[in-house]
Amino acid sequence: MCTIKLTRCFTLGTGLIWFIHSIIYGLFLNVNPSLGCVITNPTMTLYSSWFFYPVLYGPLPILIASLSSLFAFNNVRRIVRRQVPIVRRRLDQQMTAMVLMRVVFFVIFTLPYAIYRIYTINIPNPQSNVLHYAIRQLLQAFFTSWTGVNFAVTFYIFAASSARFRRQVKYLIRKYWRQWKHCSFCAAQNQVGPINTVSGNSDIDLE
Repeated sequence: MCTIKLTRCFTLGTGLIWFIHSIIYGLFLNVNPSLGCVITNPTMTLYSSWFFYPVLYGPLPILIASLSSLFAFNNVRRIVRRQVPIVRRRLDQQMTAMVLMRVVFFVIFTLPYAIYRIYTINIPNPQSNVLHYAIRQLLQAFFTSWTGVNFAVTFYIFAASSARFRRQVKYLIRKYWRQWKHCSFCAAQNQVGPINTVSGNSDIDLE
């Protein structure tokens, strides 16, 4: 049902909406020397507690990604039953496996951070209790790093779930490695250095 043109419009519209939302959301963040960026506006606190993290950041992207992966899986099953070239069938199967793996890890890396953010927004972190405060700071650092992994492991997920992707990566690495070695060899051959010549004329008298 979705064409390339419609997909580009959806992508552009989604990026524009999130860009505007991020600017508005960032205006209500205040920098605390000990806590980092925190929300102090009561209205924005309610919005973050009841809509942003419970809907926009957590369940909604997970639901959309899960439905897309299920549609892709159903599409591959329908292609298997149809008379299509075997190469196209294998490519679609590998792409579906990559998408499914990506969705699973997306849920694993995104959901804990959303739950923790809802907890921290609704329950303040008292600095009077030093132990409790240190534990909360440690958890915040852990979950922030954990959700950051979500944007760094896509390559490794695809490499682990697709043999064709691994072969393509190996081919590109070997190709560019040969090019780099060739360029390095040519650069070494084209180096220019001074030539020391010793005059053989022994009739020159030094004064």
